Amino acid sequence: MRPLKSDATRPDPAPSRLSYRMQRWLLTPGVKLLLRAGIPFALVFGGVTGYMADEERRDAFNMALVDMRNSIEQRPEFMVNLMAVDGAGTSVASDIREIVPIDFPVSSFDLDLEEIRQTIVGLDPVKEASVRIRPGGILQIDVIERIPALVWRTREGIELLDDTGAHVGFISSRAEYPDLPLIAGEGADKHVAQAERLFAAAKPLGDRMRGLVRVGERRWDVVLDRDQRILLPVDRPVQALERVIELSEVDDMLERDVTVIDMRLSQRPTLRMSQDAVQDWWAIRQINGIGQ
Repeated sequence: MRPLKSDATRPDPAPSRLSYRMQRWLLTPGVKLLLRAGIPFALVFGGVTGYMADEERRDAFNMALVDMRNSIEQRPEFMVNLMAVDGAGTSVASDIREIVPIDFPVSSFDLDLEEIRQTIVGLDPVKEASVRIRPGGILQIDVIERIPALVWRTREGIELLDDTGAHVGFISSRAEYPDLPLIAGEGADKHVAQAERLFAAAKPLGDRMRGLVRVGERRWDVVLDRDQRILLPVDRPVQALERVIELSEVDDMLERDVTVIDMRLSQRPTLRMSQDAVQDWWAIRQINGIGQ
């Protein structure tokens, strides 16, 4: 029988300390990620960088990308062939087509719909607008126009304003919109809401009402026929006008030879008579011996 080897002569199966530490280091998450992804990525990146270092290769690659993009964008399902404008009058629709000059057919990828919408909303008569591409290659533009609510006479001409005071357009004559109320004066467009309340309060005056004049950009004058004016205060002008109308209904004040009713001082209204009325008044005083 062979003699058994002693334990002292057997090789130690355990790894060395250096080998053990190396294996533990290779098993850490960061090193594993580097080996699985970092090194392959570095190799690929280096190869691509070396390939693209040549200018001719870069140009060829860019041209291939451009051709691929054009082949997709120019497909028939992405082409826009015409424009449709709904909700706008003839003149506004013509202005829209003029400020949005698009050469059809054009790819939908080349159209900035928001920029087109902002351009259209920039037109004075346009209140709101929406822009979309309809099936069939149609650029659909839906417009809501501003509705003229007032005529504003300025030094530059006669303008139309909507109920917010926004400019709608110019007109050549007041006769084009005889049914719309008339305002005048510097800064009158900034107080359209107040002007509309005054016109509503002045309805009992009927056809005698001619318009409103903004004075000093602070207050209103009511202009009536027969060269009569009602000077309203800065504060509570609607209430002052209603008071004048009530007094007139009781005492026919506006039917007399009065040229100005000054309500700027609410506690002390003042009347100004016409020149003929003043002369008649003085004549009556002389006949009656008043003041002698």
